[in-house]
Amino acid sequence: MADVMNVGVNLEAFSQAINAIQALRSSVTRVFDSLKDGMKNKETLEGREKAFITEFQDNLQSVNRDLNELERLSTLVGRPSESHPLHNSGLLSLDPVQDKTPLYSQLLQAYKWSNKLQYHAGLASSLLNQQSLKRSANQMGTSAKRRPKVQPSTLALPTQYVDDVISRIGRMFPDMSIELFRPNGTSAVLLVTLGKVLKAIVVMRSLFIDRTIVRGYHENVYSEDGKLDIWSKSNYQAFQKVTDHATTALLHYQLPQMPDVVVRSFMTWLRSYIKLFQTPCQRCGKYLQEGLPPTWRDFRTLEAFHDTCRQ
Repeated sequence: MADVMNVGVNLEAFSQAINAIQALRSSVTRVFDSLKDGMKNKETLEGREKAFITEFQDNLQSVNRDLNELERLSTLVGRPSESHPLHNSGLLSLDPVQDKTPLYSQLLQAYKWSNKLQYHAGLASSLLNQQSLKRSANQMGTSAKRRPKVQPSTLALPTQYVDDVISRIGRMFPDMSIELFRPNGTSAVLLVTLGKVLKAIVVMRSLFIDRTIVRGYHENVYSEDGKLDIWSKSNYQAFQKVTDHATTALLHYQLPQMPDVVVRSFMTWLRSYIKLFQTPCQRCGKYLQEGLPPTWRDFRTLEAFHDTCRQ
């Protein structure tokens, strides 16, 4: 192995280069020591400054001289022809035009990447095996103990608490009126009137919003029997778009531990439609696109966008 490493290397120049590196480090150290010590004690200020400048110049010249010597020796050391990890493909590194065709460096990078991928895949496999269900065909036929089925549970809140949350939200937005109905006992249905722009029917289970239907301000929201119509869509495409976006907002605002925050966030988002026909799109700057206003509202900034401009 030593013979392989010695091929193409000038050992004498290599030894001299090591000594040159040590000399360069010593000269650089002297430069910083002189800067650290500053001007030494002399009889006059002019004498101190002159002695400091002279010593500093001598140290810099020593650094320059040692650096030139190291550069000269580095050209005499040569290049070792060590054994390559990629076997015969390592001969590509001997290509004199490696800068133009860096095949060997790319192969080394791919080799390292594949090793790292294999290592992480092994770790992932071990972790997944620890979390496996460990089921087999034999266990399926046996009368082994099974985990009891978890019964679904719903968060049932007092109706008075729900009414208080809705009333507080109504006081937060003076330009939004909220009427609360309970057609089926405990479940609440909200009729939200936003200025003279739209009306929204919000169907709730306790404090969890189940669905939302948005219609125009002048559209009828009641069925023939006098109850709120929670199924029929709006006759206008713009409010149909707003209904679709409201359904998306219900999926975005999800925080089961704090349902009151979810309702308040959704109502804040719904209130951003107060100027549905007066706010231009934040991307294209137009009020109408294909005959429709910007019906999308960003969930975080509440900025208005057309349905095609938001992507």
